[in-house]
Amino acid sequence: MTVPVYPAKPQPGDRVAVVSPSAGLPGLFPHVYELGLRRLRDELGLEPVEYPTTRVMGADPRDRARDLTAAFADPTITAVLATVGGDDLITVTPHLDDDVLRANPKPYFGYSDNTNVLNHLYRLGVVGYHGGSVLVHLGRSGRPHPLTLDSLRAALFTTGWYELTAAPEWGDEPCDWRDPATLVEEPPMYPSEGWRWHGPARVVQGRTWGGNLEILHWLAAVDRVPSAAELAGSVLVVETSQEMPPAGEVFRIMRNLGERGLLAGFPAIVVGRPKAWDFDRPHSVAQRLTWAADQREAILRAIGPYTDDPVVVFDVDLGHTDPQLIIPYGGEIRVDAVERRIAVRY
Repeated sequence: MTVPVYPAKPQPGDRVAVVSPSAGLPGLFPHVYELGLRRLRDELGLEPVEYPTTRVMGADPRDRARDLTAAFADPTITAVLATVGGDDLITVTPHLDDDVLRANPKPYFGYSDNTNVLNHLYRLGVVGYHGGSVLVHLGRSGRPHPLTLDSLRAALFTTGWYELTAAPEWGDEPCDWRDPATLVEEPPMYPSEGWRWHGPARVVQGRTWGGNLEILHWLAAVDRVPSAAELAGSVLVVETSQEMPPAGEVFRIMRNLGERGLLAGFPAIVVGRPKAWDFDRPHSVAQRLTWAADQREAILRAIGPYTDDPVVVFDVDLGHTDPQLIIPYGGEIRVDAVERRIAVRY
């Protein structure tokens, strides 16, 4: 497989595409979306360009694919940002024009269901960016989290190495988007114990692959993941979604990746802090910490039979919790278990 290449970066003042290839939630929550667009202009100096399905819920997958292809084809667009995730992007990627995407590589930012697009670009030889959401992160109540904004700015505009910072606080209780009044309130945050390290004290450097764990399972089911040979030597980066799969399901997904032969080739695995609160499951902080501990145990138990003592880092702020650090998808990462540091090359 061709080693993925980094697309050229935008500059402040550039036009960037704002698309909803998964769910058209900007149409349901325009006040959150408009706040995110305003911050995209004011905080990052970029000019958002909408596409026909950006604010449309339930748009035909072919229409969403047409918008995404058009964003890559437009020479005046220098980056593509997903507004939010969803659950059916797996039906959109087959309709993308791969010749256009290969010929016009651009930085693509998204997470959660956008793992479908990131994996698709990876297989086309294009580095993407796991993280960033116009609604969730730029539209965050109160203000964008400083660590999120710094990481997003670096990923958008710089090309060198960036050291990830272990957040001193974390949260997973967003405001209620149905109530515009909550947008002025800072979300609850809790003290963090930092990253948790397992495995040998060594330095691993390689290309990243992974994304949202549930979506990876779907992609494996339809045979859209790279082969074990293609991924050998890569660093697996995974996180779980707001659907909050229990530890038993996380164990089975990881075990199934092992049975496919994928886990044996990863010398390091970086795991995002799991989201453990939602409006219909308002767990206490103690319950959330237990949830995270159970997930860590499940992952270590699942990978044991398939891996040769990899470096494993848990509770990295890269998924559905707050703040969120941007990870290059197919780009380089350095996991230093000696100094207990992680750096990525944007």
